[in-house]
Amino acid sequence: MSTNPTGDVPVRRIDRILAFMSLGLLLLSIVSFFAIMISSAAGADMSTGIWPIVGVLVYIAPIVAFALLLTVLIMSFVRRARANRGG
Repeated sequence: MSTNPTGDVPVRRIDRILAFMSLGLLLLSIVSFFAIMISSAAGADMSTGIWPIVGVLVYIAPIVAFALLLTVLIMSFVRRARANRGG
């Protein structure tokens, strides 16, 4: 793996994919949260249709997004350590 002229380790495609997936899951969770708030204020039946899935998504998506960010962070630390070692 070669480094660019500034000495930084290049960003790989998998790092970008994981980072954007994490951001997308966080945004989806926030949108789902506001959708639940608006629909429950409007008197929608939250026990039928897609609402149970949206409710679970609010709890699960931030956890998965955090795990993806940790994965990107660990992968970048390992890659940087290997580049600094010279191998």
